[in-house]
Amino acid sequence: YQKACVEHIIDNPYCGVFLDMGLGKTVSTLTAINYLMNDYCEINSVLVIAPKRVTESVWQEEAEKWDHLNHLKFSKIIGNEQQRIAAIKEKANVYLISRDNIAWLCSLFGGGKLPFDMVVIDELSSFKSYKSLRFKALRGARPYLKRLVGLTGTPAPNGLIDLWSQIYLMDRGVRLEKTITRYREKYFRPGKTNGSIVYSYNLMEDSEYLIHKKIDDICISMKADDYL
Repeated sequence: YQKACVEHIIDNPYCGVFLDMGLGKTVSTLTAINYLMNDYCEINSVLVIAPKRVTESVWQEEAEKWDHLNHLKFSKIIGNEQQRIAAIKEKANVYLISRDNIAWLCSLFGGGKLPFDMVVIDELSSFKSYKSLRFKALRGARPYLKRLVGLTGTPAPNGLIDLWSQIYLMDRGVRLEKTITRYREKYFRPGKTNGSIVYSYNLMEDSEYLIHKKIDDICISMKADDYL
């Protein structure tokens, strides 16, 4: 099943990999990166955006475990500003940055033209808020990226309303509408309200099926129960 994920990433330049814990999101993604770099010669550098702790250890440690990956060179864009800039200038295959610094990185490169061919978002659901700085920063960078992969085990922690911004980073609004407003109008109706303020949204009938259908060409989803 990990091979299916690797192929999915290679075949779909902008895609989502929604895998439960323990199914090997990291090794599958690194394997796809290795193929794209060394067999297909399609990319030279990758930026991985992840939670701080994951940035500091997980990705590099995972690569070191595998014979086919332990040649990959990593650079961690962490520490103070001077250290982060030095890490960007280092020669590496994979650059790691915490999601809290992505807005800083985008502004460093004039708001979007990042010097990476591919971006991997580890824990894509942390980009679920369309109002967040990190989402807005990455949305500006998205037109310049050759590839983007979003990884998460829980793409919709509070329901499918959370999916819009995550899928937007993959397809720039092709599948689930160009704006959050259009997405809400098409698939939801207001739930809890107070005057003109809407606090929650409920799915309309068939919406769940329709949303899944819209994104099933670029998203692969696996549950641990089915595979482990």
